[in-house]
Amino acid sequence: MIDRRGAIGGIGALAAAPYAAGAAERPAGKPPFLNPGDTVAVVSPASAVGSDDGLDRAEWWLKGMGLVPKFGPHAGDRHGYLAGTDEARAADLNAAYADPQVKAVFATRGGWGAARILPLLDWDVIRANPKLLIGYSDVTALHLAFAVRAGYATIHGGNATSGWYRQSWESLWRLAFGGEAAVLGGGEAEAQSGRAGRTITGGRARGRLLGGNFTILSTLMGTPWVPDMNGAVLFLEDVNEAEYRVDRMFQQLRLAGVLDRLSGVIFGQCTRCASTEPDYGGFTVDQVVDQYLAPLGVPAFTGANVGHVANQLSLPSGAEVEIDADARTIRLLAPIVG
Repeated sequence: MIDRRGAIGGIGALAAAPYAAGAAERPAGKPPFLNPGDTVAVVSPASAVGSDDGLDRAEWWLKGMGLVPKFGPHAGDRHGYLAGTDEARAADLNAAYADPQVKAVFATRGGWGAARILPLLDWDVIRANPKLLIGYSDVTALHLAFAVRAGYATIHGGNATSGWYRQSWESLWRLAFGGEAAVLGGGEAEAQSGRAGRTITGGRARGRLLGGNFTILSTLMGTPWVPDMNGAVLFLEDVNEAEYRVDRMFQQLRLAGVLDRLSGVIFGQCTRCASTEPDYGGFTVDQVVDQYLAPLGVPAFTGANVGHVANQLSLPSGAEVEIDADARTIRLLAPIVG
């Protein structure tokens, strides 16, 4: 059961804190700060919203953040397993970026379907009207495409129907409301999550933070919707993937020449990825990760609280960052809003 009272108390306290909006004209190409009272669009670019995580849940969380949700006309649609036809889902996203009242865009959920609408999006409108896109899982397809076609950072964080607990909300607030060059992760974050991290190769590295859901990135490899990974800091997460499938996706990146061009790697949570077969004798996910990342010799760590987990961090996808693999932190080099 959701402890909404405790979560919303933390949200309300931060929403009432001082914020830096309006201090200067917004630089070209950066999304605007979020302020309490701002209107945000809520769209469903992928799977249909189910009864267990309905639009009322999204409305509750967003209002608790001090925001005013504006639902896309097709946000609650169903077309097979999709949230409406490809054309309808793309139209909602295009309308959100064309709407001058809307300051940011939240996805309701992931699942599957965001990649299907990439050719239908009005990239001229999206590029000309910078707004934070917030979501994760299948929304990775949009984060990657925005890095290619829009040129400004987005936020890989909870979907509108996710549980916005303390760590998720505080990291979102620091990035979107506070406009901080924030330091995220590390020991305190790991202590809150209860999932210890592990350094594979120590050191610091800088680069553009790119990645997200491993399966979606793997699916898009070889298409024009994957940004240039040269010198990037790659972050990965997934859910319900067997150990051999994680191996297969890493091998795809290796054969594509991606792994050898990275400056650093963050492997977040792979939730429910461990075999439950009593006689399983294969590699563990950690062993697979080490086999691919340790030989790279670049700063790398696992266990970041990113992915299909409660209280996940909000990360500045597409932004320039510095990681410290020993401390297991991610430092934003400049604010992503202005």
